[in-house]
Amino acid sequence: MTSRAATPTIPIAGHGESDLGRLAADLRLVVGRLSRRLRQHGESGVTASLLSALWAIERLQPVALGDLADAERVQPPTLTRIVGKLEEKRLVVREGEPTDRRVSRVRLTADGHRLLDRTRSLRTAYLARRLRSVTSRDRQVLRSAVEILTRVLEESDPA
Repeated sequence: MTSRAATPTIPIAGHGESDLGRLAADLRLVVGRLSRRLRQHGESGVTASLLSALWAIERLQPVALGDLADAERVQPPTLTRIVGKLEEKRLVVREGEPTDRRVSRVRLTADGHRLLDRTRSLRTAYLARRLRSVTSRDRQVLRSAVEILTRVLEESDPA
């Protein structure tokens, strides 16, 4: 964890500002570190942005490019380049919309599904190995934290 002296105090109205600010900063740092570690133990040869797009395509497929750009929170030209790279790697295919030729939809290929399955397996195995040393009590705390974080993420962002 971070040193308390190095963690900035973030004023948050209506809450104990130093406690909530420290918690937010510590959580941001540890989640970021965990995310980087998991990326290091995933499939090589695919960037984080390509992998993120693949996961979104898997969840939404078949998905129009505009909807995918919205889901990934990137500009359409950026998304078009990402999908082009995924097509070059034969991880996705683009299909025209029969009722509107201006619209194309993207779906995963069998290779795209296999890459996502391998990546999930590698990352889950890495994390499971790291969790072996965690006590059963701490595992229960982590299960609770997962539930809490899921709820926090499902809340809509304030405008």
